[in-house]
Amino acid sequence: MPASSSTHILDRREIGRLVGGSPGPTLVAVAGVHGNEPAGIEAARRVFARLERGGVAVRGELVVFAGNVGSLKRGVRYESKDLNRQWSEGRVEALRSPGAVALDAEDREQLELLGAIEAAMGRARGAVHLVDMHTSSAAGVPFVLFGDTLAQRRFVGAFPIPVIIGLEEQIDGALSEYWTRRGCVTFTVEGGQHDDPASVDSLESVLWLALHQAGLLDGDAPREVHEGRTRLDARRGDLPRVLEVVSRRAITAEDSFQMEPGFRNIARAKGGQLLARDRRGEIVAPHDGVVILPLYQGLGSDGFFWGREVSEARLRASRVLRSLGAHRLLALLPGVERDPARETRFVVDRQATRLVPLEVFHLFGYRRVRERSGALTVERQLD
Repeated sequence: MPASSSTHILDRREIGRLVGGSPGPTLVAVAGVHGNEPAGIEAARRVFARLERGGVAVRGELVVFAGNVGSLKRGVRYESKDLNRQWSEGRVEALRSPGAVALDAEDREQLELLGAIEAAMGRARGAVHLVDMHTSSAAGVPFVLFGDTLAQRRFVGAFPIPVIIGLEEQIDGALSEYWTRRGCVTFTVEGGQHDDPASVDSLESVLWLALHQAGLLDGDAPREVHEGRTRLDARRGDLPRVLEVVSRRAITAEDSFQMEPGFRNIARAKGGQLLARDRRGEIVAPHDGVVILPLYQGLGSDGFFWGREVSEARLRASRVLRSLGAHRLLALLPGVERDPARETRFVVDRQATRLVPLEVFHLFGYRRVRERSGALTVERQLD
């Protein structure tokens, strides 16, 4: 049975669990990976309270976990380090090693959350889906980000809010990326500003649509699904349906980064417009585009992300090329070699990018771009 929604006291990691009478998919939701983002907890409690009242047939399993219980109780983003930057295979292996000592607060949270999600996967009687629910310091609309696989593209197509491609790949150690590699269909949703009551409404709507899209709801979709879709569509307003991230403005404490006031979490900007300042001076928009997730809080290493709208024609071309397996031809391009250590990664000579721009690799899902010994590596998740 799900946890009661009548209490707002967070006394355990599992917010609620509902197991359907028949086998089916599993939806794992994580809320509050950042402790100053409790809206997803309340959204989940609302969904469980509705399911407790009956009238909605569920198959498979819905389970919701609190991400960073200690920080949620204190109302802080994190205590020692960002829990949403720790999810790499190497990091997890180190935490689990017998010699791991002096674990900090986030290490302990990660180990417990890892075990809880793995237990849910072990119980699964069908496909496993995972949603990571967040809010942001800037005002704005809810939106979705995800690792660029074809299966995840299809899944997030159910949400009538901005869908951002390439944002997850800009971040190292994201929770959703780790579980994609473990075989789940995953996505992350930003519900709106931290303290905006509408953020809870939006995240509740996303959960209902995720339940429907994942196949946990038997029979006709309940009215909450239709109402949620209408609510989210209205919140998007005139923003583009699909965006892609072009670059990330990484910052450190020494940069004295200061975002210009007034930007929402997704905001159009004109070329030459002042975006922010740091110790080196003004930071202006290189051309017309979109500012994504501007930083208006004390903690964080992402000043903002810079993006642009993606046309349906480009999305269609990408789907066709990837479905045909045309990415194999990339290894034939001059200055491009497959990384022998990982089949999903190419090493690209910097000179080669003059002839073959990175946008070509993006068409095939190779959006994780990193510097390595005078060259670039471009990597994707397996479709």
